[in-house]
Amino acid sequence: MKIGNVEINGHVILGPMAGVTTLAYRDFCKPFGVALSYSEMISDCGLAYGNQKTMRYFVTSKEDRPVGLQLFGSDIEMTLKAIDIIEQEADYDILDINLGCPVHKVVQTGAGSAWLKDPEGLGVYMKKVVEHSHKPVTAKIRLGWDENSINFEEICKVLVDAGVSMITIHARTSRQLYMGVADYEALRGLGDRLPVPLCISGDIFSVEAAMKAVEITKAQLVMVARGSLGNPRLITNIERAMNGEELLPEATLEDQVAWAEDFSKRLLAQLGERDAIMQLRGLIPHFFKGFPGYKKIRAAISMNIKTYDDLQKIFNGIKNRSHL
Repeated sequence: MKIGNVEINGHVILGPMAGVTTLAYRDFCKPFGVALSYSEMISDCGLAYGNQKTMRYFVTSKEDRPVGLQLFGSDIEMTLKAIDIIEQEADYDILDINLGCPVHKVVQTGAGSAWLKDPEGLGVYMKKVVEHSHKPVTAKIRLGWDENSINFEEICKVLVDAGVSMITIHARTSRQLYMGVADYEALRGLGDRLPVPLCISGDIFSVEAAMKAVEITKAQLVMVARGSLGNPRLITNIERAMNGEELLPEATLEDQVAWAEDFSKRLLAQLGERDAIMQLRGLIPHFFKGFPGYKKIRAAISMNIKTYDDLQKIFNGIKNRSHL
């Protein structure tokens, strides 16, 4: 399958998650079958004003390919400046524009899902983005602003007319945030009607959910985001299911410890111990959800670790207990 001129080998896309999809996380997930990954959401203003923290969001690697960088913004001149910066400074394959983020601090600037309320203005904005970018442009949207303004069909037409190469739809409204359940039924058959690939997003926490979403929406691609946290084999098994292959067995506790160690070391190398530990406190407990002693493990990690040695001691304790 191609997204613009970029060939992707597979059906599973790793979705952008603020504070999660660092280069370390993307590199960690890639071997599990990620066909395309996206960076954390990047502020066009942050890039245009040279914010150093923002700059680190677009770091990529040779292993993390193909990769998309996701921008959000509301002022076209600022967005075009940001595109110029990443085209000069970053090594990437696809530019994604976030038109679905429901978070207040993003929406209040007119960015993210606020664009869903202005289809006409969005068409002008996206046409200029597509014309300016030397990379294929994709977009992520939601069903609409709220239940009284479900307008994804109109928005999709606007995006296709502007020249985007793929559309991802999170099957909730902006007002729902991440509450309730994803409404795949609202998108029934959409993948067959769109002239560009459709990627389905929202509540993809199991192979069954992924296959149901694809069956209903006829999407060609599945975006895994929160469902990948601590469960990278989900990516593998969705890809296998999409190909009609036998699923791999559930991961063992030994598998989970090994993966948690691998990811931790990658993040440590990328961010340094202080910043990495801050993120690992929230991310590593996901690897042990559903296993005996999860609550104690979560408490120990989220409250007690200050250095990587502290975390390694917890890993060693889990390993020793797993052999009892």
